[in-house]
Amino acid sequence: MPNVPEIFGSLVFNDATMKERLPKGTYKALKKTIEEGKPLDINIANVVAHSMKEWAIEHGATHYTHWFQPMTGITAEKHDSFISPTDDGKVIMEFSGKELIKGEPDASSFPSGGIRATFEARGYTAWDPTSYAFIKDGSLCIPTAFCSYTGEVLDKKTPLIRSMEVINTQALRILKAFGDTTTTRVITTVGAEQEYFLVDKEVFKKRKDLIYCDRTLFGARPPKGQELDDHYFGVIKPRVSAYMKELDEELWKFGILAKTKHNEVAPAQHELAPIFDTSNIATDHNQLTMAIMKTVADKHGMVCLLHEKPFAGVNGSGKHNNWSISTNTGKNLLDPSKNPRENTLFLVILAAVIKAVDEHQDLLRLSVASAGNDHRLGANEAPPAVISMYLGDELTAVLHSILNDEKYERKSDPIMETNAEVLPNFAKDTSDRNRTSPFAFTGNKFEFRMVGSSENIACTNTILNTIVADALSDFADELEKAEDVKTAADNLVKRTVEEHKRIIFNGNNYSDEWLAEAERRGLLNLRTLPECMPMYASEKNVKLFGKYGIYTEVELRSRSEILLEKYSKLINIEALTALDMAKKDIVPAVTSYIRDLAQTASLVRSIDPELAITPETDLMKKLTSLLSCFVKKIDILDKAVMGAKEIEDVAENAMYFKDHVLSAMQELRAVADEMESNMAAKYWPYPSYGTILFSV
Repeated sequence: MPNVPEIFGSLVFNDATMKERLPKGTYKALKKTIEEGKPLDINIANVVAHSMKEWAIEHGATHYTHWFQPMTGITAEKHDSFISPTDDGKVIMEFSGKELIKGEPDASSFPSGGIRATFEARGYTAWDPTSYAFIKDGSLCIPTAFCSYTGEVLDKKTPLIRSMEVINTQALRILKAFGDTTTTRVITTVGAEQEYFLVDKEVFKKRKDLIYCDRTLFGARPPKGQELDDHYFGVIKPRVSAYMKELDEELWKFGILAKTKHNEVAPAQHELAPIFDTSNIATDHNQLTMAIMKTVADKHGMVCLLHEKPFAGVNGSGKHNNWSISTNTGKNLLDPSKNPRENTLFLVILAAVIKAVDEHQDLLRLSVASAGNDHRLGANEAPPAVISMYLGDELTAVLHSILNDEKYERKSDPIMETNAEVLPNFAKDTSDRNRTSPFAFTGNKFEFRMVGSSENIACTNTILNTIVADALSDFADELEKAEDVKTAADNLVKRTVEEHKRIIFNGNNYSDEWLAEAERRGLLNLRTLPECMPMYASEKNVKLFGKYGIYTEVELRSRSEILLEKYSKLINIEALTALDMAKKDIVPAVTSYIRDLAQTASLVRSIDPELAITPETDLMKKLTSLLSCFVKKIDILDKAVMGAKEIEDVAENAMYFKDHVLSAMQELRAVADEMESNMAAKYWPYPSYGTILFSV
């Protein structure tokens, strides 16, 4: 058994390691940079770099890399060794402050949305000292930001850090208005629950669609799926348990606070949940977690699938983004306390979140938009594409009393009566949970449930921080001028709730009735990425992000273009894969089965000439008809893919893929799945859904 406290953070150049290895003055200067954003002197950086290198070498590292998060959605790294030649033909191991602070990767080969031309190659990475360096695969990994030679942001990390600084500034204004002079820093924290599937590696290798697309493009439903709810929180299979055990240990070495593990709803689906951390570190850790999950799975003869919808007919995978706001004095600003009706500061913060979510539904929706997530949202397993907020019974009652100028009588904590002497009675929470809500209050945080399992959470949290900061800024402008802050705050909360109450919904978000009600309320229903992405660079959003220096208009337009292009490219890859599977594997397999059926029918008739129709004849007729239809659907999909090449505008191209290519793929799949259901298993060219989902 591992000694968890001993291995935890053993591969991280964390605060304890820095305190132990750095001179006191250097350590204090670095802490000032981390906690207060103070510039770091190059001489200090040199000392830090030397200590970091010595520590890394002791742990077997020979290289270093600036580890960054470009717009690909994954991480990137270029490795350089520590070696430096000497006059006598040997080498020494060196690493300078300059190398620590700045790197120069090629910026032209990463998505830029037109910001960088191919021939304009130079880009820069800049050390993020607030996120600890770590050792992975023999390299010292230094978390960094990434920008172009001309200064435009090309990564997901820089805007996130900017948004954290903005919400810190605006929240401190609110606290100061309430007389808080001790808090010097406000931080947003995130805990990202990670859902995933595990499938057998040998089975995976036999599926072209999983290899190329991370999801199945064909597959008839098995006799058993998730209908019995027997997998959720069920006993973890030995092979999966061994994987989870090693995964925890590996994550702990990187200082990642892996806390909870369990089976999820669908067969072969599981979840890992960490303890919260600051938004930028939580983002780094989630990116690292996804990479380690795949590496560890490979060692156990499995493949970890992070696609939002790898299998039709069973639940897809999300990544619940648990978001909160805390102070450096240890206060959670989203903690309602025992009497939320009298907690004016909490009500102001809550009102700011309500205002932000209502006014910026478009941004929250597009922050989770992807080709994969479009398959998941609204499928009775995840929230719909409509943004709404769940506040629970108690907070809803509090807001109702505020709107109606009524006295709020808080009920004592209800007691759960177990009615069995051996079982203890216990206090219930004041509100239930709503798993259908996209944005649910869960006690002292908001759980944003729409984020897709494969997505980088930086974009979502950049937007959350920015829109709430904007609401807090408006509130601070008002409260700073008030003679009586308490009265002004009460009026502000009442007015805000009245203006934005349409966004609050505590019912079943999966129901058709809610979608109709949401439309009556004027809430947006942006079902797919092509529908919502153009809103990124709307006048409202350009003004918002420009006001706080998060993005320029050029950067917003580039992000919209990058995401639209990626959407089209992914669906194009899926369509080409589907055509390859259909033409090269499925058609020959069905043809072969029909031929063998014909031979069997002929043999039967040779034995009994009067038997005109045999079971094989009926099946042949059915499969021949299906195959004929299938070939026609292949032609339709072929033409749809070719048609996309004629559309140059990225937004129009993405919409074309949504409306024409995806629909053609779905029609092709429907026929293929019907043929699979009517064929002998040994003829079908791919492992079945049942084999994939129940093979581990």
